Amino acid sequence: MSSVATESADKSKIRLGSRYWKLWTSSVISNLGDGVAMVAYLWLASAVTRDPVLIALVAVVQRLPWLLFTLPAGVITDRVDRRKIMVWMQSFRMVLTLGVAFVVLSFNDSLPAPDEFVGGTELTTNWVVYATLVVSALFFGMAEVLYDNSAQTILPAMVEPDGLEKANGNLWGAEMVANSFVGPPLGSVLVAMAFALPFFFDAGTFALATVLLLMIAGNYGVERDAAELEQKVDWLGEIKEGFLWLWRHPLLRPMAIILGLLNMLGMVGFATFVLFAQEVLATTPFVFAILLAAGAVGGIIGSLTAPRISKSIGSGASLHVTMITGGVTALIIGLSSLWPVVWVMFAIGMATGVLWNVITVSLRQTIIPDALLGRVNSVYRFFAWGMMPIGLLLGGLIVTLTESAGGSRELALRMPWFAVAVGYALLYIYAAPRLTTEKIETARAEGITAKEDSEQRSVESKAADDGRLSLDGEAIAESGVPGAIPRDEG
Repeated sequence: MSSVATESADKSKIRLGSRYWKLWTSSVISNLGDGVAMVAYLWLASAVTRDPVLIALVAVVQRLPWLLFTLPAGVITDRVDRRKIMVWMQSFRMVLTLGVAFVVLSFNDSLPAPDEFVGGTELTTNWVVYATLVVSALFFGMAEVLYDNSAQTILPAMVEPDGLEKANGNLWGAEMVANSFVGPPLGSVLVAMAFALPFFFDAGTFALATVLLLMIAGNYGVERDAAELEQKVDWLGEIKEGFLWLWRHPLLRPMAIILGLLNMLGMVGFATFVLFAQEVLATTPFVFAILLAAGAVGGIIGSLTAPRISKSIGSGASLHVTMITGGVTALIIGLSSLWPVVWVMFAIGMATGVLWNVITVSLRQTIIPDALLGRVNSVYRFFAWGMMPIGLLLGGLIVTLTESAGGSRELALRMPWFAVAVGYALLYIYAAPRLTTEKIETARAEGITAKEDSEQRSVESKAADDGRLSLDGEAIAESGVPGAIPRDEG
């Protein structure tokens, strides 16, 4: 048997363990609720206002914590048990969602029917419900920042490095089915029955997900000196440490910047998509849910094929495919008036998006030292997700400015997609020479070696110093926590 075949067979035999599968089940249930709420929140926003900027602002506020709160969240993730953070955040989101459900229930009789928006309609903004959406979006976003950062950084403590791609692929594939395939159609049915019903359902999924997280055994806090943890938190110093580690890494720095711009472009199109779907594509709530479900189909395809594609054409070329495909699909969506065409474009785009995620997230989990994983990951996500609110705001402004300049409403709703297509083309020119297979695989190999050496030195130093951690001979990060800062190689 060849070495390639042996490696493939070994990976297929990797056991992920019961802790991973509890995490997997909890995440899938939570994502089912999120998929239901996805349709509910978007359709509810369009039921209380038709202003493109106000529609975009709800999403902007939800993404704003990724710009403002991500870096402190990384410090918290590296100082507190990550499983406990996930439990607290799921519980908080349950209570928050219940609050929204009761507010919507109290205004249920004054809201228009969900199918009144096909082809466009005029209505007066319901400021009470709108304010509830904005405030809940802000707090929901803050909880999401802490939960997601903890969820990504907890996985390496449950799964060996060789199993991370498999674990991430399994997780994203199942999440995609629940979030984008099963959840949205179910959400559309619940919305048709009562606007408040999907929010009560979502709150129930958060409760069940919390119970499953509580069943996961083990301690998932980072091993740090007790005296250090008892000291007053040096927020700026710890954030700086994570920032410098990423910024001095020759691969992760451009990768984070590129992903931030990619996400910004994606949000430009998504900002007013519910209006585009209603007024240009003439979708009902159920058809809108089917459109969102296209992402699940693409996600499943991507999760199943990502390792094979990456191995066949190389990790760098795979990332190039993601960017090229994003530009082409955005252009076709902007030109289309048929929802089945948009459905296909969403499926293709999501398939390549999962390809990007499987490669880059597994890479980060492999090469970032565990003591810095929460902070470096939060800095990375600061770039990657912090650009989303900017993109959402730009999308709403593009629609409004196009209409103000004399363009038709239909042209205005198409214009963000044309801007996205141009943005992808320009970004690819910058990204192509910086994201190559050689650079990615070199960084992966160096990261694995560094972690193995660090673990071995830790064992030796503990034995030599009677349990006291020695840092002799080991590169120290900015504020004194073990973890070498990579050389700046230009």
